Amino acid sequence: MVLVSNSLLSQQINLDKYQYIIVAEQFDFLKEADQYQTSSLTKFLLEKKGFKVFLSNDRLPNILSKNKCLSLYASVKEESGFLILKNIIEIKDCYGNVIYTSKVGKTKLKDYKKGYQQAIRRAYETMEDFEYSYNPTLVSEEKAVEKEEIIAKNISDEVVSNVVVSPKVIITSEDKNTETTKGKNLTTLYAQAIENGFQLVNTKPEVIFILLKTNVKDTYLIKDKNGSFYKKDSIWVAEYYLGNKLVKEEYQVKF
Repeated sequence: MVLVSNSLLSQQINLDKYQYIIVAEQFDFLKEADQYQTSSLTKFLLEKKGFKVFLSNDRLPNILSKNKCLSLYASVKEESGFLILKNIIEIKDCYGNVIYTSKVGKTKLKDYKKGYQQAIRRAYETMEDFEYSYNPTLVSEEKAVEKEEIIAKNISDEVVSNVVVSPKVIITSEDKNTETTKGKNLTTLYAQAIENGFQLVNTKPEVIFILLKTNVKDTYLIKDKNGSFYKKDSIWVAEYYLGNKLVKEEYQVKF
């Protein structure tokens, strides 16, 4: 077990079951993918920890295409102040839970490329407790992971990446792939990243909704529909007009 002193969860995290890390190709505070080689640098630094590291736009091993929960996900956050660049390295699991954050890396360099790279390097230097030795026997066998593997067999990346059709209204009573949440049987949809958002597919596979990003967290516009898709507690809600009638539907979504 590894004591992650910088983790936001302030708990022990066993890193030994993870072999891979995927680094975001573009960080939120930058305008372009790998701007100033920030993503490439982060990938290089994390490889020094012994992980197999990929950028999110790299071609991934088949094992990760089938089960994204075998990987951790890294990004860099900016906390810059006046005349000081500040960055932290943040690590999440496949469910979006933050399991580790570095301490802040700071620099007063005015050149953005040199400054961001120095701040990231200094943030990395604080990650002395982020160590692991891969042990495949510790790979999780939880039901959630098993379900990811089953779904991956039914929805191959090659098929889903080519499915771009007009969204259809799904009738939940006819879909066998449901989960019970707070007493409700909810259809589970699976998110596939596309330009400017996601497409949500079922197990057939067919596209149910195409979501477009907004500036509001966990809120999307539904393409070709007068409506929105947003998260309420642990449930995702679709609200849109069908003719003159306002339709409201609830889903579970696996990103």
